[in-house]
Amino acid sequence: MTQGAHDGRILRIANASGFYGDRFDAMREMLTGGPLDVLTGDYLAELTLLILGRDRLRDPRLGYAKTFLRQLEECLGLARERGVRIVSNAGGLNPAGLADAVRELSARVGVPVRVAHVEGDALPLPEGALTANAYLGGAGIAACLRGGAEVVVTGRVTDAALVTGPAAWWFGWGPEEYDALAGAVVAGHVLECGTQATGGNYAFFAEVPRGDLTRPGFPLAEIHADGSAVITKHPGTGGFVDTGTVTAQLLYETSGARYAGPDVTARLDTVRLDQEGPDRVRISGVRGEAPPPTLKAGISRIGGWRNEVVFVLTGLDIEAKAELVRAQVEDAFARAKSRPEVVSWELSRTDRADAPTEECASALLRLVVRDADAEAVGRVVSGAAIELALGSYPGFHVTAPPSKGAPYGVFSARYVDTSSVEHVAVHADGVRELMPPSPRGALLAPVPEPVLPPFDSSGPTRRVPLGAVAGARSGDKGGDVNVGVWARSDAAWAWLAHALTVDAVRELLPETAELPVTRHVLPNLRALNFVVEGLLGEGVASQARFDPQGKGVGEWLRGRVVAVPVELLE
Repeated sequence: MTQGAHDGRILRIANASGFYGDRFDAMREMLTGGPLDVLTGDYLAELTLLILGRDRLRDPRLGYAKTFLRQLEECLGLARERGVRIVSNAGGLNPAGLADAVRELSARVGVPVRVAHVEGDALPLPEGALTANAYLGGAGIAACLRGGAEVVVTGRVTDAALVTGPAAWWFGWGPEEYDALAGAVVAGHVLECGTQATGGNYAFFAEVPRGDLTRPGFPLAEIHADGSAVITKHPGTGGFVDTGTVTAQLLYETSGARYAGPDVTARLDTVRLDQEGPDRVRISGVRGEAPPPTLKAGISRIGGWRNEVVFVLTGLDIEAKAELVRAQVEDAFARAKSRPEVVSWELSRTDRADAPTEECASALLRLVVRDADAEAVGRVVSGAAIELALGSYPGFHVTAPPSKGAPYGVFSARYVDTSSVEHVAVHADGVRELMPPSPRGALLAPVPEPVLPPFDSSGPTRRVPLGAVAGARSGDKGGDVNVGVWARSDAAWAWLAHALTVDAVRELLPETAELPVTRHVLPNLRALNFVVEGLLGEGVASQARFDPQGKGVGEWLRGRVVAVPVELLE
C-alpha cells in the first residue's frame, strides 16, 4: 500500500447532506459537534439533475445546488478554523460555476480558501435529452485535495466517490488497492444518505424512545488505512447507530453481491458488521474487484406533460361515487374528442365506517393523465373536473383546484466507454489535471450461489405481519425499485431465507405480480435484496404511482401477514 500524507492516521469523514433540501443547519452541527478531517455533502439524486437542468435552461449561470452556497456562508470560517476540508457534489451541472461562486463568497466573507473542482462528467446530449452525465469516481477529488484544495466541488460523481476520493488522498491508496477502496465505498454508501444511517426512516423506529429520533444526528466514519471503518456520530446528537441501521442503509438502492462503481467493484457479500460499542459499528472484511470496463451514465429528458386531480369521496357508497365520477370524466373526454394518451385511476380507501371526523370518513380517487401534448392534459382535464362541481356525486370536492398541467421528467441509465469521458481535476490555481483511466476488469465470473442455512418448517406457526421478525428498506433506481429485507437473528434469517421467495413477494405485493423480480441473497448481512423492474414506470419524476420513489414498498411488505414460526415470536 502506498504511504499517504497522514502516516496511517484514522480519517474522520462525515456527511452533512443526503439530498438537495436536507437539513440546512447540518453543516454547522457537524463542524461544531466534534473533530473531523473531511465533511461531505451529497446533493444529487436522479431527480435533482432534472431540476438543475430546468434551472439552467432559465439561467445558464445556474445548474448547481444553491443551498450549499448559503450553508457555506455561515460555515466557511468554521471549517477553516478547524482545518476541515469540504467535498461536495453540489456542483451538479455546473461545477465550475459553483467553484467561482464559492471564491466570490470567500472574498465577500473574508475567509480565504483554496477552491478546486472536478469536471468531465457532462456528456454530449442525445436528441431530446435535458442532461447527460457519466458517474465519475473519486480520483479527481483525491487529486484536488493533493493539490491543497480546502473546498472541492464536483458534478456527477458516484455518491461513494465523496468518500473514496478523500480516503485515497489521505492514505495514498493506488488505483489497484481494491480491498481498501471497496471498504471506503461501503462506508461511503452508508454515509451518503445522512440520517438514514442514524435511525432515520428505520423499520424498528418504534422501539426507540421518541426523543432520540426527533432530530437524528448525521453520521461519520472513522476510516482506517486498510479500508475498514467504524460508523458513528458526534456525541450527544440524536438518533443511534447499530448494526440494524447500518444494514438498512447498505441494502438501500443496491442489488446483488457486486456493487460496481468507477473506482472499484465492492463485494457486498463480504461485508462484516460488528457492534463495537454504543453508536459504533465496525465494517470489515470488504473485498474489492476491478471496476467494470464501462461507466454508468444518467440521461434525463422531458417525458411529456401530466396533470392530476384528486376527488374526495365521503361517507356512504364510496365505490358507486367513484364509478360515477369516472364515467363522467370519461364522457367529458369523449365529447371533447381529446382523451389523453395515458389515463389512470386509483381509489384509496382511506375511509372508516361511522367515522368521528369528516377526514376519517373520506376516500381519495386519484386521476393522473399523461400525454406528449400539453394541450391534451390541460383544459380538457381541468375543465372536466371543474364542470362536475354541481352535477356529480353528493359531497363533491377535490383536494386542490385543477391545474393546466406540467412537464414531467424521465431518467434512464446507459453505459459509456471510459475512453469517451475526460475526468479532470481543476486545481485552485486553474491548472487542469487529466485523470488517467483506472485499471478496468473484464466481465467477472458469476458470484457463487450462497449456501442457505438449514430450516425445519414442521413446527407450529402464527399469522403475523412480516415486520414482526424482519426489517426492510426500499428505494428507486430509475423505473425500478429495490426492497432490502433483513433478519435480526440467525433463527429468523434461517426462516426468512427459505420463506421469502420471489413467488412469495409477488403474492404479498400484487403490484409486482406481472413484473420481473430478482432475488439476491447476502448471508453475512442476514439479508435478501429484491429488485422489481418497472414498478415505478418511467421513474420518480414521472410520478407514475402514489409512492413515486418506492420509499414505502418495504413497509408495505412488512405490513403483509405471513405464517411465522411461533418460536421466532417468543
